[in-house]
Amino acid sequence: MAGAGKERARHWQFAELPGVDLLRARYVQKTFVRHTHENFVIAAIADGVEVFHHGGADQYAGAGSLALVNPDTPHTGRAGVPEGWRYGAVYPSPELVAEIAAETTALRGTPGFVSPVIDDPYAVMLVHQVLRAAEEGNALAADTLLRVAVTRLLRVNGGPLPERVPRTAGAGVAARARAVLEERIVEPPTLERLAGDLGTSPFALLRAFRDAYGMPPHAWLTDVRVRRARRLLDSGVAPAEAAVTVGFTDQPHLNRHFTRIVGVPPGAYQRERKNVQESRREILVPSGAWQNMQLSQTYAVKTAENPTPPSYGTPSESGWPSDCPVSPSG
Repeated sequence: MAGAGKERARHWQFAELPGVDLLRARYVQKTFVRHTHENFVIAAIADGVEVFHHGGADQYAGAGSLALVNPDTPHTGRAGVPEGWRYGAVYPSPELVAEIAAETTALRGTPGFVSPVIDDPYAVMLVHQVLRAAEEGNALAADTLLRVAVTRLLRVNGGPLPERVPRTAGAGVAARARAVLEERIVEPPTLERLAGDLGTSPFALLRAFRDAYGMPPHAWLTDVRVRRARRLLDSGVAPAEAAVTVGFTDQPHLNRHFTRIVGVPPGAYQRERKNVQESRREILVPSGAWQNMQLSQTYAVKTAENPTPPSYGTPSESGWPSDCPVSPSG
């Protein structure tokens, strides 16, 4: 287990960015099983290499690049080099991304990312600045930089998400199976019983479900259970109670699957949520030390398209990224 002790992660929210999950992590031996997210994944790689299976192939994201995953898209995750990978990630909701796309791009339809990996050190820097601003309680900077980062990524790698068209005759059967599993999340039927109730064979159902949702029914059910457990933890339900409520046998059962999908144990996850709820009752004042640190920071990486990184002074004086579509005062 060499290197496992170097792993660390913080999965949290900032009260002034409601609905946006934030993550800082370093993983060496961590393996994310096949799973999905309700929100977008924008992961900025700082060091090392992450490998994730997406769209039928392994994708490699190294330092200076971003791993981008659209909502409800099955994918995995693991280290691509012995030293693992270090990254920061933001998870904006589909509603927020659609709002930004409508205001700042010409995209039509449901917006999303075209390529799962792009090299863009400047966007990587923006993502890490969003996280830093959130850590320091600078709501204005965090919200501004998040919107600038999403705009940039949509401009360089955005497109309308394709309509989900059934590709097989079994798509209707898969949809009915999904509805049954959602209804019976705590006590699901066996594959044989489920297939029989739907008038098909176990392997025909397995193929149809995997084709429609990117994973077999049991993996999909685990993913849904973890999603529901997250909502319960967010509302203050204890991990042991949440585990049983969503169909896990006990808290260790939840811990194992939760950590393999979310990246942190449910207890640590809930503590961060509790901190957010408490902070909403306080007045958040931007840190002067944070401002001074940002103004004195020297950026080594600049793209030719954006020779001037964002500052936190008056935008008209300091300049904005060239992909920011409107003047901040407009």
